[in-house]
Amino acid sequence: MNKKILITGGAGFIGHHLIEEILQRTDYHVVSLDRLDTSGNLNRLGEILEKNENWRQRLKIVWHDLKAPLNGMIRKKIGKVDYVLHLAAGSHVDRSIENPMEFVMDNVVGTVNILDFAKEYLEGLKLFLYFGTDEVFGPAPEGVFFEEGDRYRSGNPYAATKAGAEELCMAYENTYKMPIIVSHTMNVFGLRQHPEKFIPLIIKRIRDKEKIFVHADATCSIAGSRHYIHASDVADAVLFLMKNGKSGEKYNIAGREELNNEDLVKIISEIMGKEAIYELIDFHSSRPGHDLRYALSSEKMKGLGWNPKDVRVRLKEVVEWSLANSGWLGDEE
Repeated sequence: MNKKILITGGAGFIGHHLIEEILQRTDYHVVSLDRLDTSGNLNRLGEILEKNENWRQRLKIVWHDLKAPLNGMIRKKIGKVDYVLHLAAGSHVDRSIENPMEFVMDNVVGTVNILDFAKEYLEGLKLFLYFGTDEVFGPAPEGVFFEEGDRYRSGNPYAATKAGAEELCMAYENTYKMPIIVSHTMNVFGLRQHPEKFIPLIIKRIRDKEKIFVHADATCSIAGSRHYIHASDVADAVLFLMKNGKSGEKYNIAGREELNNEDLVKIISEIMGKEAIYELIDFHSSRPGHDLRYALSSEKMKGLGWNPKDVRVRLKEVVEWSLANSGWLGDEE
């Protein structure tokens, strides 16, 4: 009998890439659990299913808001699962600053509800993967790359709720002997990303000859930096961890190259063959609660034999696809 994977947040940006990888590379059946708010978009899954008619038979979509426990009807729709990949989360930093309790409910309470569901299938459960974030570590000083076991210093309510949910996962692993691992990733980009995100925004504004605002330090001379990684590489890493991850462990999934955001604008400008109009602005004034630099060490994953693809190759793919599918840049069809 084919294995079954439950993916929470499956209609989200990273979730739908993960579903595509699983349908393409395995014979598993997938259940996508989503509440379809501002982050979830069934059109993403629709485009995936257009590639292969047979995939429709292996994907089930279930609506549920994880702030509530999974009731009997929802549990019956999902059925027994072999894997749970928990990606669903409130992830908007600015909104978490305005309403922290909303994020406590989504990220902490929601995680406990899905943990309790998975605990019912403990005998056959092969893995519960919690999808965490680099932001739990807080800002990274120049030259520092946080390892999985480093201390947490959340800089905003979103990060704090993700850290709390993560530690609950570790508590369930220890208390109930559930097979649980945690991943941290950062600044994911790729196809069908929301047009308000930085890379789609850069592409659109260069195309339309509009100004791009790049977050920088207080002097407006040093741009913020990240390790950007393509969503398909993140999905590949998750499949890798499903085979090679060890229960109770945490794993950083990070891009191989650190890019500051000014250089990112220039790279995309060069790919497009058009001039970028941009200005460096003091990010602390414009976005309180955000950090100038995040950085994760990827040595643990490298040691296991996993590496992402080159970010510049991936950026070229995304730029070309986005320009050819401009509806995902926010253009009207």
